[in-house]
Amino acid sequence: MRRMVRHAALVVGMVCVSLGIGIAGYMSLAHMRFVDAFVNSAMLLGGMGPVGDLPNDRSKWFAGFYALYAGLVFIVAASIIFAPIAHRILHKLHLDKK
Repeated sequence: MRRMVRHAALVVGMVCVSLGIGIAGYMSLAHMRFVDAFVNSAMLLGGMGPVGDLPNDRSKWFAGFYALYAGLVFIVAASIIFAPIAHRILHKLHLDKK
């Protein structure tokens, strides 16, 4: 259980940092208000896609690269969460490497 809590805390931290990067990028490059930048960042991290229109090419480049980054964050976060569960299953099946 402690391992699950540690892994979950790591994922929460990683998502918060990623959300901060997205908010900062949207606020500085797309000149969005905090709430709009938060919504766009959260939607991309959640796999839904951007919400508003982007005013310039720099913000569109950022949104594209941030979307690729967010997809990787999703995969890494899922892997970190499920790693202790898979490890426990391997122990139960005696398939762990000795």
